[in-house]
Amino acid sequence: MFDAYSLYELVLVALLGLGAGTLGGMLGVGGSVVMIPGLVFILGRATGTEQHLYQASAMIANVAVSVPAALRHRRAGAMDRRVLRWMLPAALVCIVIGVTLSNLPVFHGQEGGIWLGRVLALFLLYVIYVNVRKLMTPKASATPQDESATDEHVTPGRSTLVGTIMGTTAGLMGVGGGGLAVPLQQTLMKLPLRTCIANSSAVICFSATLGAICKNATLAEHATAGNTSLSWQTGLTLGLLLAPTAWLGGRLGATLTHRLPLRTIRIAFIALMVVACWKMAAI
Repeated sequence: MFDAYSLYELVLVALLGLGAGTLGGMLGVGGSVVMIPGLVFILGRATGTEQHLYQASAMIANVAVSVPAALRHRRAGAMDRRVLRWMLPAALVCIVIGVTLSNLPVFHGQEGGIWLGRVLALFLLYVIYVNVRKLMTPKASATPQDESATDEHVTPGRSTLVGTIMGTTAGLMGVGGGGLAVPLQQTLMKLPLRTCIANSSAVICFSATLGAICKNATLAEHATAGNTSLSWQTGLTLGLLLAPTAWLGGRLGATLTHRLPLRTIRIAFIALMVVACWKMAAI
């Protein structure tokens, strides 16, 4: 089942799952923003169509990251059901739409796969911007961490909007969607950071599961003369290589969310995203 990969590649992929899972569980971003560029570094992108394989497998690993993270956040009482009641259904519907968009003819073939990677690079630029802005924001003016958002800010419309953007982005680019959902919840609903992370992790448990099924089921559409091996089996194989260590990382990251200050972690995350953005842009 894993014969297509060398021992060196297997070890690197497992370590990638651990690192991405830890960051994903800690920051509520699923982990794909680390996994997909990491897979490009480790396994390459010879035909361009591998972008679809990496997205499909990363969606599987997102489930492994988000489930233990969400359970840890739930035990900490960090989730807000007022938000999840509307955010989750919207994300489930829109992740299917996002996967459908990722399978459009413009993203087929070698050039299409490269352009899909560049779409992800643009998203990573946004993630970098959000995190740099948070580093530069004085602590006194940041969103309070010990207050609950009022009903004036937490509305069905705003929760649905966050879920819609999160799901569409996740399906299109193979990410968890937390990179958008976390700052959007903070901005639109004035929620504490840890609540935003917890809500995103909970939604990703379900949206990533549905997205992984849809993306892997359509993976064979992107098989080409240069890469005939694309199928749900190859997506599942690579996803299973990432998942065990991603699960461990998700548990560790979620625990660290409630124990460590995020500033140092955020700086490391920004540096990693800069490298990932450059790699995905394929310039």
